[in-house]
This record gives sequence, structure tokens and C-alpha cells, in this order.
Amino acid sequence: MTKITYEIVQHDGGWAYRMDGVFSETFATHDLARRAAQIAAKEQKLPGDTTAISYEDPAGRWHDEVAAGDDRPETDVAG
Repeated sequence: MTKITYEIVQHDGGWAYRMDGVFSETFATHDLARRAAQIAAKEQKLPGDTTAISYEDPAGRWHDEVAAGDDRPETDVAG
């Protein structure tokens, strides 16, 4: 199972959460950023619909797969 960690960090004059190098919006306080990260982490766990997906890999080849709606990651908030 994949694990996703949302990290609370200082960013752009305030606080944000970061996941895989991508920052959220900036929040005025650490607590606000942490609450927003906890909401995002909780939503990430919600199951969705099983659906067909198509994507292109770095070599330019296309792939068709079925994404299971119940294949959700484990999430955590750090900081």
C-alpha cells in the first residue's frame, strides 16, 4: 500500500502543507495549515469509483488500465 505524508512547513510568509514537493495554499498559522492537511489526508482515503484510465509514460507509450476505486493510500500529517 502506498503511504502519503503531508508535511507542515513554513512557506511564502506563512505556513503550508507539502506533499511530494507540491505546496498547498499559504495559511496564517501552523494550526490552520495542519487542520487543512488533516482534511486533505482524510479526503485522500475516501473510496471512489472503479474507472478505466489511459496515460502516456515518459517513453511516449500509452497504457490503458483499470483504477480500483477502493485502492486508497495510507495517509499521515507530519509537523
